[in-house]
Amino acid sequence: MPGEADENSRLLGNNGHEDHRKLVEFSEDDRDNPRNWRKGRKMVNVGIIALMAGIQQISEDLGSSEYSVVGATTGFVVLLGIGPLILAPLSETFGRRRLYLVCFTIFTLLQVPTALSRNVEMLITVRTISGFFGSVGIANGGGTISDMFRPEERAGIFGWYLLGPLLGPTLGPLFGGLIVQNLGWRWVFWVLSIVCGFNTLMGFLFLKESYAPVILEARRVSYEASSESHTKFRFEGQDDRPFVTKILHSMQRPMRILFTQPIVLTMAIYQAILFGTNYTLFTNFQDIWGDGYGFDTTKVGLMYLGPGLGFLAAVWFIVPRIDTVYNQLTAKNNGEAKPEFRLPLANIGSVSIPIGLFWFAWAVEYHLHWFPTILATFFFGIGQITVFNTVQNYYIDSFSKYAASAIAAGAVFRSIVGGIIPLAAPSLFDSLGYGWGFSMFAFVSLALSPSPLLFYYYGESVRKRFAIQL
Repeated sequence: MPGEADENSRLLGNNGHEDHRKLVEFSEDDRDNPRNWRKGRKMVNVGIIALMAGIQQISEDLGSSEYSVVGATTGFVVLLGIGPLILAPLSETFGRRRLYLVCFTIFTLLQVPTALSRNVEMLITVRTISGFFGSVGIANGGGTISDMFRPEERAGIFGWYLLGPLLGPTLGPLFGGLIVQNLGWRWVFWVLSIVCGFNTLMGFLFLKESYAPVILEARRVSYEASSESHTKFRFEGQDDRPFVTKILHSMQRPMRILFTQPIVLTMAIYQAILFGTNYTLFTNFQDIWGDGYGFDTTKVGLMYLGPGLGFLAAVWFIVPRIDTVYNQLTAKNNGEAKPEFRLPLANIGSVSIPIGLFWFAWAVEYHLHWFPTILATFFFGIGQITVFNTVQNYYIDSFSKYAASAIAAGAVFRSIVGGIIPLAAPSLFDSLGYGWGFSMFAFVSLALSPSPLLFYYYGESVRKRFAIQL
């Protein structure tokens, strides 16, 4: 795409070579270029994939131990992290739309055996498998947004997209609790299958392919088929390697990014700790407010609105400023944009997260009124989405063409750690109590909080030192 070569190569090497085939490319005002689509057309895609990424959690057990139900959530979350390692590079080979529709169709169908589960073992198995296919929104959402929106407008849109995967587990327990109380736990999954089925249908009807190489490949094939002189065409960045070679190489891409890029690895660990903390909070809300404060299931569900409102506040008031700061810093840098210009506002989150956690830990420990405890989770929610948004946009700006693989690399740690930590949390709280138990999470987040500031100043030199050819 004209004018976008620099964006696609900040962390990538250059393996260009002379080619005598005619070049297929987007013209400046080409309507097939996803970045030239009408905003309404783009937002249809964003809305569908955001709902695809918005997944609910289990709100009630099956008459078995709470530990087993947390295990079902853990299997789901872990596969949410592993899935993108496969699905993200596949989308960079086959295109976004095809992967979305195949995976979400399977995810929807898997809700049926989940609703019909006869025991916890069946529930854990089906939920774990569904986590893999449900991860398609996480795997490709950032890449899809990168396909359609230019850097100077991307962060604000990405913030609204993130409300899907973040508000899913926040609102899920609230609505799930109401469904469980009135209809029984199986209807949580019947309702989920209905919602997912509707969204999948909308995807088949309205979701458009946004990955430029796939669009240009279709155009290339069309040109060659209609050429009477058998003229050969190519597009910039075309991969002519054998199919199997391309697939095997693409599968390695997320892990290569993760383990060869110190910034990606560090920020992935940071996000993993935040998500582990988030899931620990969510899986202990019932114990804290149900057993500790005597709340019923509906009232406990309302407590999830604390971080949820924090997410909304961040998306409304802070996230749009990420683009503002990015554009201002770019202008001051003689019009040259850098991925590090995404990071300044991450420092808001780096500060509010440990404050919120320390506050929550000791408010619960001393059994203060419920309002101070829920207010603490509000600030944690603000911090989480601010850090998450800035880091994801940093990945996209650094690896534009392979944004999905870069985000998948970060999702591995995030989901695996986020799924495993809640299993160890009950023992931690039994030994230390909620005060020191949640303070441990606060201390870890405090230790990692300087990361965005350090990478803002030194990130460019680190990227240049560890540049890789993908």
